[in-house]
Amino acid sequence: MISKFRAVAIAAAVFAFAGAALVGGPVKAWEGGVAFPTASYLDHASAPLGAGTLGLNDDAAAQAVTPIDTLSLDALVANEAGEETGDAEQECLANAVYFEARGEPLRGQLAVAEVVMNRAASGRFPASLCGVVAQPAQFSFVHRGRMPRADRASEAWRRAVGVARVAAEGMAPRLLPASCLWYHANYVSPSWGRRLARNTRIGLHIFYS
Repeated sequence: MISKFRAVAIAAAVFAFAGAALVGGPVKAWEGGVAFPTASYLDHASAPLGAGTLGLNDDAAAQAVTPIDTLSLDALVANEAGEETGDAEQECLANAVYFEARGEPLRGQLAVAEVVMNRAASGRFPASLCGVVAQPAQFSFVHRGRMPRADRASEAWRRAVGVARVAAEGMAPRLLPASCLWYHANYVSPSWGRRLARNTRIGLHIFYS
């Protein structure tokens, strides 16, 4: 009888201990100076996510600075856009961009600027940007060595200035090889185009080396 009572008592004690473990967790698991977690992983299901949530460092993200050479062309041109160019050479380059390609996407405008720069560096054309742009019978907007005046209050001119600065100062990766010295609109077919190596097409312009 005593043995039976003792067995029942032991069984009751075991059941009570197991119940305490399920409800309250191990009795001594978080003792020893270690704080018990105040939130479970399930709390993330209802918590709003934002900077710093789940271990993300919002301070580091806020202080990160994108290097200038990884900015998009749009951002580069926007940073450099303005009414005034840096010098006379950039002025001539901006005029070429404005009158030759102001309706083109920025890559197309940059490509036109690169052709002018390639010519000046080639040894086959005048050695200055202004000399290249003003050379007779090369750019249709130039009349007897004189350039018309751009609308300096327009956004197109401000963008052309930005493109000229980006190109002249090498802020963006080159689109064209140094051998690319010619281009024409895709709606014309000049005879000289058949004698050259077609390089690429950007917007409405076809470029040749």
